[in-house]
Amino acid sequence: MSSRLDQVFERCRNESRAALIGYLTAGDPNIQTSEKLMLSLADQVDIIEIGMPFSDPMADGPVIQAASERALEAGTHISDVFKIAEKVRKKHPTIGIILMGYANVPYTIGFETFAKKAEQAGVDGVLLVDIPAEESGICADVLKAHNLCQIMLLAPTSTEERIRLAAEVGQGFIYYVSLAGITGAEMGEVGKIKDKLSLIRQYSKLPVCVGFGVKNSKQASDISIFADGVVVGSHFVNQITANIGDEEAMIKDLFESAHVLASAMKKKSYGGNYGVGA
Repeated sequence: MSSRLDQVFERCRNESRAALIGYLTAGDPNIQTSEKLMLSLADQVDIIEIGMPFSDPMADGPVIQAASERALEAGTHISDVFKIAEKVRKKHPTIGIILMGYANVPYTIGFETFAKKAEQAGVDGVLLVDIPAEESGICADVLKAHNLCQIMLLAPTSTEERIRLAAEVGQGFIYYVSLAGITGAEMGEVGKIKDKLSLIRQYSKLPVCVGFGVKNSKQASDISIFADGVVVGSHFVNQITANIGDEEAMIKDLFESAHVLASAMKKKSYGGNYGVGA
């Protein structure tokens, strides 16, 4: 499937750099401020991951868990997530937009309804953390019918068989979790991450992006040398946590932290590729 995500990665590759992918939870700390934060982050990143708040975010550490709690307490609904995505799309026609979360959210409203509304909002792909490649068929056809890439997660513990299957069913890019743990933990060893990406690329032509544990510009820069994209989540959410009650400071610190990471990733030569045959 040719998509806007393909264009994003192609643009970054032509600029000899990896893509910066930024995550925030929709509705955190409230819907109005969240819209402003998302738009500010979108000014600095190539792809934005909009988190769908959920009451039991099992793959997330305390920082993003707290973000989900704040969003739910503020009354955030999946309809608000779509509205935020639509506003980001209107301001940034070429950015990649991903909805990230757990299967309960689209399952509750129905995958067809979810996919239709996501497409209408300008979303490019969906990453459902608790739907592995083996179970991707539960929503694969519906997402594809609405031009949504189904993004697969792989981890340090992923076997070659799972890598092969994820390469077969995944679209957009492969999200490689740098550690066997939750978001916000310490990033895995760079050398081991590089080796795993080399293995993944034996099976997949998709861009491979690394996330979970990337907290500073050095880590982002080091990973960007060999990955096609770097995903930053908890570090950005921390800019909200550190400034609760001060919307202006939240937006300022988020923008500046994203700018620092984006700048650091451009300083080193990018050696990523698109896998088999690339």
